[in-house]
Amino acid sequence: MIANLPLFHRITGQPVIVLGAGEAAEAKRRLVERAGGQVVDDLQEGIDKGARLAFIAHEDAGSAQADSIRARCSGLLVNAADRPELCDFTVPSLLDRAPVLIAIGTGGASAGLAKQLRLRLEALLPQSLGSLADALFAGRTASRRRWPNPGYRRRALDGALGEGGALDPLVPESADRVDGWLAGEMGEIEAENVEIVLRSPDPEDLTLREMRWLGAADRIVHEHDVPSEVLDRSRADASRIAIAVGETLVGSVGLTVTIRI
Repeated sequence: MIANLPLFHRITGQPVIVLGAGEAAEAKRRLVERAGGQVVDDLQEGIDKGARLAFIAHEDAGSAQADSIRARCSGLLVNAADRPELCDFTVPSLLDRAPVLIAIGTGGASAGLAKQLRLRLEALLPQSLGSLADALFAGRTASRRRWPNPGYRRRALDGALGEGGALDPLVPESADRVDGWLAGEMGEIEAENVEIVLRSPDPEDLTLREMRWLGAADRIVHEHDVPSEVLDRSRADASRIAIAVGETLVGSVGLTVTIRI
């Protein structure tokens, strides 16, 4: 189970309260401005303008607690710098490949760890990743026309974006290949059915290949006693169907993964 729900909050043109002085407060102001928000440095003014978020960076603990309580009672979500007990949300370390944005959080446990993970990923992910996302967005109509069935379309995209695929995201030239990929000739995408027989109820015992199947599956067919911890390794939007022990249900579209005890 995850302790926090990651969300991307759109604040472009919206008021965001930032209170306090010093380095922490200035960092929050820069963050809000970078995301297109309008910084408001007065709590009541921000409330009156309909702000939904409040960053509170007072050095004085009493002031931070008082303003956090007041903001929360007014319906705002609060982030209090260096005071996790007062926070409704935390600010992750951000890797910017606009429009791709990768947020790395540790639930407030260690900002240093999140930063070091971001630096490793910075070296791994090419600057062209954003251009690839833009090209895929521009090609959505052509993609739907070529693969009208959503299951087939998802499998075609998964194959192209996979390691070594035509649009491998870690290859800088992939953004320039989208039009050609959409226009090129490809074989018919067949329905695929695979089966996982669990060695234990621990999801850590799944192989890398099994994890890839779960991450790509359109439908998860599982015996009743399969642990939820294993099922949760699949895509959140994949459909789930429970079956009796020994029963078989074959899919006709996309990738179906059957999990057995």
